[in-house]
Amino acid sequence: MAKLKPADFKTQAQVFKALGHPGRLLMLDELSRGERCVCELADLVGSEMPTVSRHLSLLKNAGIVDDEKRGAQVFYRLVTPCVMNFFRCVAAVREKSRK
Repeated sequence: MAKLKPADFKTQAQVFKALGHPGRLLMLDELSRGERCVCELADLVGSEMPTVSRHLSLLKNAGIVDDEKRGAQVFYRLVTPCVMNFFRCVAAVREKSRK
């Protein structure tokens, strides 16, 4: 693996920031099962659609999800499923810290 440059760490920090909210993690978990419209994700997290749209915009800007407009609805899908590996890594860290 090539040595990372400072700009690479800035990009990585953007991804971590995008993952740094429980609602966004819940949405990603749901998107790992297939695409969903904003309205479905709003119901899932119990937030208003504009709030969910802002969360999804952060995830999209980080390159984690992508969207597709169909009529009046916008559907999101997970484009980097490897992010779910991070969930497993965090679970392992939490488990180890409990011991």
